[in-house]
Amino acid sequence: MPNKLLVVGVTVLLVSTIFGWFLLGPQSYDVIIAGAGAAGLSAAIEADNAGASVLVIEKMPAAGGNTRRATGGMNAAGTDVQRRMGISDSPAALRQDTLKSGHRKNNASLVQILVDQADDAVDWLIDHGSDLEDVGYLAGHTRPRTHRPTGGAPVGLEILTTLKNLLDRRGIELLLETELQEVILTRQRVSGVRVRSKSGRVYRINARAVVIATGGFGGSPRVFVRYRHDLEGFNTTNHPGATGDYIAIAEAVGARLIDMEQIQTHPTVEPDHGILITEALRGNGGILVDGMGRRFTDELAFRDVLSAAILEQRQGVAYLIFDDGVRRSLKAAEFYIGRRLVRRGEDPEELAQLLNIDGPILTETVAEYNQSILAGDPDEFARHEGRIALDTPPYYGIKVSPGVHYCMGGLMIDPKARVLSEENSAPIPGLFAAGEATGGIHGWNRLGGNSMTDAVVFGRIAGREAALSSRR
Repeated sequence: MPNKLLVVGVTVLLVSTIFGWFLLGPQSYDVIIAGAGAAGLSAAIEADNAGASVLVIEKMPAAGGNTRRATGGMNAAGTDVQRRMGISDSPAALRQDTLKSGHRKNNASLVQILVDQADDAVDWLIDHGSDLEDVGYLAGHTRPRTHRPTGGAPVGLEILTTLKNLLDRRGIELLLETELQEVILTRQRVSGVRVRSKSGRVYRINARAVVIATGGFGGSPRVFVRYRHDLEGFNTTNHPGATGDYIAIAEAVGARLIDMEQIQTHPTVEPDHGILITEALRGNGGILVDGMGRRFTDELAFRDVLSAAILEQRQGVAYLIFDDGVRRSLKAAEFYIGRRLVRRGEDPEELAQLLNIDGPILTETVAEYNQSILAGDPDEFARHEGRIALDTPPYYGIKVSPGVHYCMGGLMIDPKARVLSEENSAPIPGLFAAGEATGGIHGWNRLGGNSMTDAVVFGRIAGREAALSSRR
């Protein structure tokens, strides 16, 4: 008898679900956002602010994407935080650093928006509870402008927590383990999406506008090797969901892709576990040495330059060396120590033994480096920033090697975050994109700290514009 009741109950549920779908049709929203990282959540909040009904879908079991792994910080120039710290900076200076890092292959109009709205994006996050009160140097910058939590804690979780709390307080619907399968066009305009649930059910949801914020493809060796054969065998710092699902979906509706072969390697990734070692450790004073214990480069060179320099070393590895002063200046260091990625020695000689590099040479390297700083001599590798004497024991070291980190290529967008058509470069009505799923902003090499800025700035634009589009 209980089994019969169960069968009857399930049958009634299925019939009512099917009948309800045919009677009412699929669910409908003004705006659907695919991806629940910083870009997608920023878009959802702004679309909600603009009065749109909003649904966020995320294929992973939790929100966050690569935002969860972001450590270094978020760039902005001319902020109140900088002014309180006595730092003189401007959007024009950030623009020049961004263009120089990108080998001037960036879309200049998008870069201008990025740098002009970065200050407001930081203020917006702070106003909603983010701690971005610390400012540091990252490689390639001419000013300290990378905003992060007090004490140098990782920035991604801080921003994610703020955005997720906002989402929850607004009551914006979020469907986890729900994968975007297709963007549906009706008479050449977005009319909805097709998604797949965790159970495998594929169904349609209607919408007047869609924002693609699914992230890049750096988590899929199969995909990134398709565009860059030379990256075969590389580790990746990306989360497992960064598989470039948007590529086929966007191509199916005639969207234009740009710079897909421009894939950034982060120079300092712990090779045995694929964990990114933030360049803030170098910005706060750390140095890099080769397998013998000698410095070989400017530790704050652009990421592509530094990656190439490390790959020239024996077995393509180097060692990041810092002292207790650097450790105490940056909370992010505790994560690496807690994960046992770090070796610790009371002096450079002991540290060298643990890293299996030459003790006397490392001792000499550190001593000469400290002496040049104390004497005010120029750096032998023309390093200008973050030169701090490493004279506070104990000493720490991490083996590092470049790993796939960021995809500069993606969907081509205009200043309103509208996805452009491959056929005529006109906007595809109702289709928007933000974050790492887009291309053109960073040129051929992203400046460290700009990914979080990009995600929040263009995520907010995409949300506002999608809401406006849904009413047309």
